Amino acid sequence: MCAGRKKIEQINISKSKYCNFLECPKILWLSKYKPEEFKLNQSAQGIISTGTKVGEYARNFFGDFVDVTAYKDDGKLDISKMIEKTKEEINKGAPIICEASFDYYGRYCAVDILKREKDGFKIYEVKSSATSEKDKYLPDLAYQKYVLEKCGMKVIGIYLMHINGNYIFEEELDIKEFFIADFMDNDIEQEEQKIEENLQEAKKILDLDLKNEPQKSLIECKKREDCAFWEYCFKNFSPLEESKLSKMKFKDKIYCYEKGFISLNQLMHHTKGATQRRQIQLDCIFYDKPYIEKAKINEFLDELKYPIYFLDFETLKPIDCLDFDIEPVFSEFKGCTPYQQVPFQYSLHYIESPGGKLKHKEFLDTSGIDPRRLLAEQLCKDIPKDACVLAYHKQFECTRLKELAKAFPDLSEHLLNIQNNVIDLKTPFQERYYHTKEMNGSASIKKVLPALFPNDAELSYQNLDGVQSGTDAMSIFPKIKNMSPDEAEKARKSLLEYCKLDTLAMVKIFEKLIEVSK
Repeated sequence: MCAGRKKIEQINISKSKYCNFLECPKILWLSKYKPEEFKLNQSAQGIISTGTKVGEYARNFFGDFVDVTAYKDDGKLDISKMIEKTKEEINKGAPIICEASFDYYGRYCAVDILKREKDGFKIYEVKSSATSEKDKYLPDLAYQKYVLEKCGMKVIGIYLMHINGNYIFEEELDIKEFFIADFMDNDIEQEEQKIEENLQEAKKILDLDLKNEPQKSLIECKKREDCAFWEYCFKNFSPLEESKLSKMKFKDKIYCYEKGFISLNQLMHHTKGATQRRQIQLDCIFYDKPYIEKAKINEFLDELKYPIYFLDFETLKPIDCLDFDIEPVFSEFKGCTPYQQVPFQYSLHYIESPGGKLKHKEFLDTSGIDPRRLLAEQLCKDIPKDACVLAYHKQFECTRLKELAKAFPDLSEHLLNIQNNVIDLKTPFQERYYHTKEMNGSASIKKVLPALFPNDAELSYQNLDGVQSGTDAMSIFPKIKNMSPDEAEKARKSLLEYCKLDTLAMVKIFEKLIEVSK
């Protein structure tokens, strides 16, 4: 649909590939020549899913719209059809076009929301974040404006539309308050000036053949584990090296890796931080046996008093409950902000005296109403004041307790008392009082548990049915109220089993500390 074309060099690159190229040219090459190596991790998949749902909500910001999205028989986007439909809708005078698609000699982009005005068009790019870090989106916005103007469109404004992180949910969603649209024309001026030069550099990468893979130091990697080609680039990074380097800053870690520095002397010479040096010593010297500081472990255990309660929350964010297969309802999160962590479940194992019987309590409300009040009331009944509470990475549980105390002033005294008595079970592993090579340099419970109890089926998250991670729990919980009774009961049991395993794991780790301290 681009008018007045002359002989222009063809460069086949989409907006997303252009932005990826600016972060790492190698991504562009791998996308073309080794697409089979593309592997999104669970976190990245969740971000994309949330972004898609937020984008669908944003379409209603200006009222009625036309969506030109089209698919081929194999389920892939039909770009040619989308470009043609965009042209048709513009010619018909459509006021709002979603996914408006443009191509200028292979330079392709789709605009989230294209809004017609009397004297031109405005571009709205929708992001699912509530971040004020707008700079990272400037190349994205500048590229869209560039392509549209090359195609003869008069762009009179470009906007970054994102979620208002301070928005408070009421009975109904107020879409005008839920989103913020920031005018970005002045911000993208410098990026616009770089586009032609950047495209020529991108073309050089695209013109390389399969035998000429670009070489790039991993020190320069900006995306790290979020990159879909992370596994490919780090395929030669052995577990031993990763463990030894685990506490280094990322650039230091990669520097040592690329230089082949894996001996104790080499690593100690390069490392300055005390924590890093201690980590390296433990991994190198005690690689074939556990390292245990009994005195330090006993100091930690001496802080505890019976009865001991082992607490774990499961939470979700209101923003993660956007679902277009189900009518979205936010009244259950009244008073919450979009990214607030809302606890909906807890597991509580407890031991009343040394050598006493292990007991368990739990909470999970699947009624579809705001679960926080009932959860807070039950928690105050289940944990007495001044009781010793263990959590793994206690900052998470303590923050939730403070938020609940703020939301329910009448329960505040008790909830804050619980919060003030929480002790972090992660400490002995984070401080390396207990360390094994199998922990791979990490104090995460997902690393510590299998390291201490290898091949223990009772403590394996992989053996759980339906819910095997916190991400699974966040995904399943908001859907239960719309399930059939049988499906809902199965999902409920899966959630309870998962959360129960989290606190059982803490109990087993606590018992192991007692065992090795003797």
